[in-house]
Amino acid sequence: MRDFSRDHRWLSINTATVRKSRGEDLPLPRILEACVERGIRAVSPWRDQVQAAGITNIAKMVREHGLQLSGYCRGGMFPAADAAGLQAARDDNRRAVDEAAQLGAECLVLVVGGLPGALQGKAAHKDIALARSQVRDGIGELLEYARTAKMPLAIEPLHPMYAADRACINTMEQALDVCDELDPYKSGSLGVAVDVYHVWWDPKLEQQIRRAGRNRLLAFHVCDWLTPTADLLNDRGMMGDGVIDIPRIRGWMEAQGFAGYSEVEIFSTGNWWKRPHGEVLDTCIARHRSMV
Repeated sequence: MRDFSRDHRWLSINTATVRKSRGEDLPLPRILEACVERGIRAVSPWRDQVQAAGITNIAKMVREHGLQLSGYCRGGMFPAADAAGLQAARDDNRRAVDEAAQLGAECLVLVVGGLPGALQGKAAHKDIALARSQVRDGIGELLEYARTAKMPLAIEPLHPMYAADRACINTMEQALDVCDELDPYKSGSLGVAVDVYHVWWDPKLEQQIRRAGRNRLLAFHVCDWLTPTADLLNDRGMMGDGVIDIPRIRGWMEAQGFAGYSEVEIFSTGNWWKRPHGEVLDTCIARHRSMV
């Protein structure tokens, strides 16, 4: 395994981790500046933050500061209740590919979606098999467009607690089944984002990481699972504060040749978003050296 204890050259910050500072929204340009000040070489921004700051402005900042983008968050949300909704998802995902390409991201992360309307508390139906079929079809169609832009797509399986509203692909095995069906030759254009928060519990995780191999392992997201957890979405822990054996999972990834960034992605309304962003970033650096 790579030695992370001496420096933080392989640390990336998902900008959600510091989207708030002392409870107040922190603009993306300030996040980028704070990362550069600390020698953080990579980030993964969210589309809403990019749009608020202007993609041309953010692309310029990324170039001028020599930042890498370990990913771009996010595409997906493919299922819909009608043809108009499916078309809207297609159009939005193509825009996401274009944005990721303009910013020079290493991949576009896909949070695939669940039952249509469930995120708003108004599920149009309960047919999760249909939702998964729409996800497969949506990724298949987007893949052809993404290939022309040379933008790899990274399916992110989410914890089963999100199956209804955010992602009906919940295990690495499910994600890789889609990859094998749509990209059987492992071209590198379709793979997975391995987020330890979502997959640490999976008894098949090591086996599925081996199955993925280097060409399918496109991103690695880290944080920790707190026990007890106060909020299933917005109570992620800093690495080392919870129960996930992160170094073991990283070891499985690196055994397959993964040599990318460890991207810290923490949603934390009750703790880290209440703190000064500088303190959060400094803690990310320290924990990346000692706990990842």
